[in-house]
Amino acid sequence: MSKPRILVARSVFPETIARLQQHFEVESNQDDRGWSKAELIVRLKDKQGAFTTGSERIDAEVLAACPELKICANMAVGYNNFDVDAMTAHGVLATNAPDVLTETTADFGFALLMATARRITESEHFLRAGKWEKWSYDMFAGAEVYGSTLGIIGMGRIGQGIARRGALGFGMKVIYHNRSRLDAALEAECKARYVGKEELLKTADHIVLVVPYSPASHHTIGAAELALMKPTATLVNIARGGIVDDAALAAALRDRRIAAAGLDVFEGEPKVHPDLLTVPNVVLTPHIASATIPTRRAMADLAADNLIGFLVHGKPLTPLNPAVLGGK
Repeated sequence: MSKPRILVARSVFPETIARLQQHFEVESNQDDRGWSKAELIVRLKDKQGAFTTGSERIDAEVLAACPELKICANMAVGYNNFDVDAMTAHGVLATNAPDVLTETTADFGFALLMATARRITESEHFLRAGKWEKWSYDMFAGAEVYGSTLGIIGMGRIGQGIARRGALGFGMKVIYHNRSRLDAALEAECKARYVGKEELLKTADHIVLVVPYSPASHHTIGAAELALMKPTATLVNIARGGIVDDAALAAALRDRRIAAAGLDVFEGEPKVHPDLLTVPNVVLTPHIASATIPTRRAMADLAADNLIGFLVHGKPLTPLNPAVLGGK
C-alpha cells in the first residue's frame, strides 16, 4: 500500500523531514525557494497533505486545482494564510499550532515593549554611528515601564502571558480589551481590568496588540485610534500585519504624535512600508516572536503530529474546521 504524498512548503528541521518520511512520500522545499501561486499548485496538485508555515496562501483557486488535498497543517498559531471557509467547502482540514509558542511569544512581546519604551534600537544606532561624544541628562530618555499602565488588545493566551509579566514582574496596572470579557477568576490571575477600546487607547502608557487577523480586525489601529493615544505612549504589534495601518503609524511616529512603536509584523511582509524605515522611533524585527529553537521545534512537531494524526490515524490534534472530519 503506497504512502500518502505530502508537500513541505518551506525549509524545516531535518529531523522533522525524517519523521514525516516514515509515514509519507515527502516533497520538501529545503532550499526554501519562494514559490508563486502557480508553482505551489503544480507541486500540491497530487498531494494529500501540506505542511505550511503561514507564507503559503491556501484559497479557493488552490483548492480547486488540488482535488486530492485533504489537510493543510500550519506551523504557526495564526492562520490568515488559510481561507478556512473555502477549505471547509472543499472538505480540506485546516490545523494550526497553538499553545506551544505562548510563553516564548509573550517573552518577546515584553522584550519588544521594553526595547521600544527605553529607545534601545535608536540609541544603539546612535552609538554605532560614532555619535556618542558625551553624556547628557536627557540622552535617549525614554518612558517608564515599572508601575505604568499596560493596555492589551487581544486577551488570548499570549495576551494573558504578557499581562502576567507586566503585573507580577513590573508592577504595571493592566487593562485590556477583547471581543469577549475573561471570566472573573482569569482576570484576577492576570490582575487585569476590562475596559472599552477607546478608554484603553486614551489611558494606556504602553499598548500591545495580540489579536488574530481577520477582515474584522483589519486596521484595528489606524489614524483615528492613534489620535486617541497619549503623545508619550508606545505601541507594540506582535499580532499580524494588517492589524495596524502601517502608513498611518509611520506618520504618527514622524510627527511624534506617539512616542514610539515596536513592530514584529507588517502589512505585506516581508516587505516593510518604506516610511517606517525612515523614522528613528520604531523598533523593527522580522516576525521572530516565536523564534527560539525549542519553540520552533515544538511548532514543527505539532504540524507533523497533525499530518500524521489525520492522514494515518484519522485523529488530528488541533483542527480549525472539525466539521470536515469524517468527510473527504
